[in-house]
Amino acid sequence: MKDGKPIRPGSVIGILGGGQLGRMTAMAARSYGYRVQVLDPDPACPARFVVDSCISAELHDARAAAGFARGCDVVTIDVEGLSPDVLHAVSAFAPLRPSESILRMIQDRAAQKSWLQSHGFPVAPFAPAADLDTLRQALATLAMPCFVKCARGGYDGRGQYIAQGADEAEAAWQAVGERPSIVESKLRLAHELSVLIARRPSGEQRIFPIALNHHAERVLRWSVLPAPQDVVSPSLAARIDQLAGDLAATLKLEGLLAVELFLTQQGELFINELAARPHNTFHATERACSSSQFEQHVRAVCDLPLADVSLLRPAAIVNLFGDLWLPEDVGNAPLDLALALTVPTLRLHLYEKRVPRPGRKMGHLSALGETSEQALRRVLSALQLLRAERAKTQETPTT
Repeated sequence: MKDGKPIRPGSVIGILGGGQLGRMTAMAARSYGYRVQVLDPDPACPARFVVDSCISAELHDARAAAGFARGCDVVTIDVEGLSPDVLHAVSAFAPLRPSESILRMIQDRAAQKSWLQSHGFPVAPFAPAADLDTLRQALATLAMPCFVKCARGGYDGRGQYIAQGADEAEAAWQAVGERPSIVESKLRLAHELSVLIARRPSGEQRIFPIALNHHAERVLRWSVLPAPQDVVSPSLAARIDQLAGDLAATLKLEGLLAVELFLTQQGELFINELAARPHNTFHATERACSSSQFEQHVRAVCDLPLADVSLLRPAAIVNLFGDLWLPEDVGNAPLDLALALTVPTLRLHLYEKRVPRPGRKMGHLSALGETSEQALRRVLSALQLLRAERAKTQETPTT
């Protein structure tokens, strides 16, 4: 079914990357009757336990990717960090959604910002830095302080440096691994927001409610949906929806596009980054909306009619990191996750990652509320229960 017709249930969906996003996409696809296979370097990746087959290969192995694509009716992604050779090899044998051209642009931050700027989309002041000399020039030109970010990779705050002055160019260059980078002026933020749009090959589009997000150390901690009206007014929501729709149409998107946004204290709206896949800030759609981002992802890449995305009830999520499980000394009791379930409407989502590490996303909690604020209070109180109990068990010696 590779001739432009809808890819119907019973067909094979391939996912490049078997992390938690691939896992949850596969679970949605299975409910529709699709067969699912993933390609991932880790034979025990989170998606491994819910798919028909898991092919263990590096995400830069074009030969393995070509063989993988031959057995698929459509291929999508759970991670953007794929080599150009892999993207090209997959596209030769199956529809790749989103497209090779979109992914190659998005996976390079400098190329992404340049594309956005050239197409008239709002971005904060930035400059690409191919080497140490151009990094020095960028830091001398842009208002301080500045973020220096490696152009490729470096998600969840990795490969970044905050420079307070141009004299920190060498330190910044070392921090990003002496790789091509992008330099961005640090903004005075009021809020961090995101919007998610789905578009199928036929051109139909649907936009989910806007999420309000909170990061610490440049890693998402919690997200609530919808963003409260005292943060996102109806007029601002209309602006954001228009922005998302214009982006999807200009890109000729096939799949999902998450747009991370900065709202400054002066009321300016800027695009931070794009992600052409399901997104951590929209995990709450499983509880809040009439369809989840994962169901919509399946429908969009298979060119099925898109689902309704109406808000049913406010919901919030909070990420669970490996730190909560550590240290794993013999004397410590195991983490009692059942404590969180005492909070009304609380639901636990674990990704079946075997090895906890500091900063590694092991799962998330979600909760509903009559308001966004109540939903957020519930997930944060559940996390606090876990943290308090964990601290207690670590302080209590066992015999």
